[in-house]
Amino acid sequence: MQTVARPFNAVVDALLRSPRLRGLVQGRMTVLTYTGRRSGREVRLPVGYERGGPERVLVRVGLPYRKTWWRNFTGDGHPVTVLLDGRERVGHGVVVRDAGRVTVDVTLEP
Repeated sequence: MQTVARPFNAVVDALLRSPRLRGLVQGRMTVLTYTGRRSGREVRLPVGYERGGPERVLVRVGLPYRKTWWRNFTGDGHPVTVLLDGRERVGHGVVVRDAGRVTVDVTLEP
């Protein structure tokens, strides 16, 4: 599965960073950048999102039982950078679990 995800992630990342092409995925996809709690490595991950307000981004985790990245945001949460409208915004993400669903709720710094 990871073999397919890496090329897809690279394409989405490139689209979001391109001023001419970002409109193809902007408003539905973003790139989260965070430092892994255990690995200490920087992770760049394209994800689907929705706005929860001007300073809030909600990332719904599909198939959370098959993914581990969101666990970096459990407990008190974790710092994260979100690429929005071609600009990186700093924030803090916290996992919210509700009826088997997992969402990373990101509050952006003004």
